[in-house]
Amino acid sequence: MQEEVKTSRTRAGSRVTTPILEAIDVSKSFGAILALDGVRFDLCPGEIHALMGENGAGKSTLMKILSGVYADYEGRVLVDEVPVQFEGVRDAEAAGVAIIHQELNLVPELSVADNIFLGREPLIAGMFVDRRKGVQAARQLLGRLGIELDPEARVSSLRIGEQQLVEIAKALSINARILIMDEPTSALSPGECNRLFAIIRQLSLEGVGIIYISHRIDEVMQLSDRVTVFRDGRHIWTRPMAEIDESIVIAAMVGRNLSRSDVARPTVSTFNTAVLSVRDLALSVADRRGFKQVLSGVSFDLAPGEILGIGGLLGAGRTEILQAISGATRGEVGGRIQVDGRPVTIRTPVDARRLGISFLTEDRKTQGLHLADTITDNVSLPLVGRIARFGIRNTQAERALAVDAVRKLGIRASGIAQAAGTLSGGNQQKVVIGKCLATDPRILLLDEPTRGIDVGAKSEIYDLIFHLAESGMAIIVVSSEMPELLYLADRILVMSEGRQTGLIHRSAATEERIMQLAAPRSQKTQHEEAVA
Repeated sequence: MQEEVKTSRTRAGSRVTTPILEAIDVSKSFGAILALDGVRFDLCPGEIHALMGENGAGKSTLMKILSGVYADYEGRVLVDEVPVQFEGVRDAEAAGVAIIHQELNLVPELSVADNIFLGREPLIAGMFVDRRKGVQAARQLLGRLGIELDPEARVSSLRIGEQQLVEIAKALSINARILIMDEPTSALSPGECNRLFAIIRQLSLEGVGIIYISHRIDEVMQLSDRVTVFRDGRHIWTRPMAEIDESIVIAAMVGRNLSRSDVARPTVSTFNTAVLSVRDLALSVADRRGFKQVLSGVSFDLAPGEILGIGGLLGAGRTEILQAISGATRGEVGGRIQVDGRPVTIRTPVDARRLGISFLTEDRKTQGLHLADTITDNVSLPLVGRIARFGIRNTQAERALAVDAVRKLGIRASGIAQAAGTLSGGNQQKVVIGKCLATDPRILLLDEPTRGIDVGAKSEIYDLIFHLAESGMAIIVVSSEMPELLYLADRILVMSEGRQTGLIHRSAATEERIMQLAAPRSQKTQHEEAVA
C-alpha cells in the first residue's frame, strides 16, 4: 500500500496513519465480465474519502463487498487491521459498516422511528415492541445529529431530503463507524445539500469514517480529504485533495482531458413555430383533505429544435408539469394543451405517444425499467403491440431496436439479453432513453436525465440531446443542477411552489437570477426576458 494511501489528514487536523477499513487487491467477476481487477481502497477514522469514476467503473461493486452484499470475491478486506469475510449485510453492520444507497430503502407507511429501528425494535419482556422507547431513542439520535424531525411522523409525508436524513439516522443507530454514502445528494435541493454537508462534517469530527460516492465534482472538492478514482474496474490513483483539481479528476475518470471544445454550447437559432403550446396548465391531486393544487398558471410554447429547461427547488412543480403533459398523472389537469396548434386531450401515456410525446421519468428503477427483464424487452416495450405480427411478438424487430439503442447510446453490456437490473446506473439510464427514442417522438420530456450519471456519460447524453434538437426534436429538460440547465437550455422556465415565476432566455439566465425566481413566496410572476 502506497504511503499516500496510508495517510490522511482529518478535518480536526490530527494525523491518522492506521486505516479503519482496507480493501486489498480485491477482484470480482460476473460471468465473463470483470467488474473489479485487483483494486485497493482504505479509509481512516474521521476521514471523508471520495470514490469517483464513471458508471461501470466498479464503485458500487466494491461498496457491496464492503457492506456484505457480495460475499464471493477475491482479495482481502480488513477492519481495524483484522481480516474479515462478511457473509451478509448483518455481518457488516455488526462490524460497524453501514451503507446508504442512492435509492432510499425506507418503508413509506411506517414512522420515522419505526424505520430507524426496523428489525431491531426495542422489546418488552422480549415479546412486545416497546414503541415509546423506540420513539425516545429516535428522538435522541435525531437530536444528536441536529435533525428536527418528528420521530412519529410517517416517512411518506417527508420530503426527499428529510428521508435522506432518516437513512443517516438509521445507519448510525447501529453505531456505524464506517458510513458509505452513494450519491446522497442526487435528489436534494441546494439548501438540503448544505444541511447534509453540515451533518457529514459533524460525523467526521466525531470519528466516523465516510466513503462518499458522487458524480458532482464540486461536492467532492468541497467535502473530501482524499479522492480515489476507479476506471474500468481498476484503481487509477488515490490522492489528497490538496494535490488535485477538477480537471485532474475528470481526466482520470474518463481517461482523457475534456477540453473546452468538448463542452462548448452550440449556437442557438431563433424559434418561431410552436409544436407544443401550454396555457394556464393546472394540476390538482387527491390528498387526505380532498384535492390539493400543485400546479397553476403555467404557460409556454415549445418549438421544434428548442431545448426548454425547467428549474426550481424540489416540490416546486417541475416534475408535475411533465406528468400533466404526458398523461402520467392521476390528478385533475386543467388549462389547455395544443400540439401543432390543435387542442389535444391527454389522459394517458398512450395518448401522449400517439401525439409523438415521450416521457423519461426521474425514477428509472421503479418507473422507467423492468429490472428483471432484458435490454431488448425494455427498449421494445412501448412498441410490442405495434410491431407484432398477427398478435405474435416480432422478436426479430425487437432485437433490432435493442441493437440500435445499444449502438447509438453506447450502452455497455454483455449483450442485448443482459438483464437491465445488472447494468450500472448510467447504462440503465441509457436503456430508458433508448426506450423513449424507440417510439420516434417529436417532443421529448426528460426528468433529471443525468441523475446518478458520471461526467463522461453526462457528456455523451448532452451530445445526444443537442443532436436530437438539431434534428428538429422539441425537448424539455427538468434538472436540479443549475450548471446543467444553463448549459443545455435555450430558455429556462422557473417554478416556485407550483407557480411559474419566470421564463428566461439563455442570454439573460444566471444562477443568481434563477435562484431569485425559485425562492418560495415570490409575490409576482416574472415575464420572459428578451435576448440581449
